[in-house]
Amino acid sequence: MKKLLVLIMCLGIMLLGSSSSHAQMLQIKGSDTLINMVQRLSEVYMEKNAGKYIAVTGGGSGTGIAALINGKCDIANASRGMKSKEIDNAKGNGISPKRVVIAMDGISVITNQENYVTQLTMDELGKIFRGEVTNWKEVGGDDMPINLYGRQSNSGTFVFFMEAVLKGDYSPKMNRMNGNSQIVEAVKSDPSGIGYVGVGYAKEATGINVVKVAARPGATYASPLNAADVKSGAYPIARPLNQYVNGSPKGAVREFLEFELSAEGQQIVDELGFFPIPNEYEEYNSKLGL
Repeated sequence: MKKLLVLIMCLGIMLLGSSSSHAQMLQIKGSDTLINMVQRLSEVYMEKNAGKYIAVTGGGSGTGIAALINGKCDIANASRGMKSKEIDNAKGNGISPKRVVIAMDGISVITNQENYVTQLTMDELGKIFRGEVTNWKEVGGDDMPINLYGRQSNSGTFVFFMEAVLKGDYSPKMNRMNGNSQIVEAVKSDPSGIGYVGVGYAKEATGINVVKVAARPGATYASPLNAADVKSGAYPIARPLNQYVNGSPKGAVREFLEFELSAEGQQIVDELGFFPIPNEYEEYNSKLGL
């Protein structure tokens, strides 16, 4: 019923052909990684606040940021930071993008449960996804080809993983999937497969291994499933999950952001498999009065 309500509300906006302010509804667009979490936060918020409506749609971080730049949404979900060109484009359209951090993520490298390679270094991961290592025997596994599964280029996770891990280009042989769930399902069905997903999609999944990762040879292998490893930085592929708004948040936008950052909101973040924000980001958000 809740999903039906969200759909009805989305259709209502299109039929009205008006802005979200006229429809008294917040529109949130963007990151596939954040969508399930933000949908749940929205559902609880609407249950607690009669007459408040929120529509949440995906499409990738780039889609959400573009919508904010063009005045087509109130909040952009983004699993990466805005690029300088995007900020310039926003300002050119009279939009002043402000970033709010609502959760922490440990991007999880996953393999099929039949694969006994369960630890890799950042260097090994980079070589695998660049296509320089193509057989599992090269990293201590069985003699079988490595099949790569990743996101499409409009995904913030695609960009973050490329910059943080590959420091170069993806192999042209990587299968580019539409979302985290599709990557999980592909790796589950492929004994040779390896992919990367937001930690919230890896925690409850079956049929996969979540690989421990070391920042460098000789360093301790850490797991994205361990909140302490993510918050401390011991897990080397951790990142903040962001929302971008136009200017200092006010009105309904501010009220929803305050709910997301409240103790109740952060508990929902935890329940959805991600991690509440650490002190450094609480201080960052406080600059916007949140």
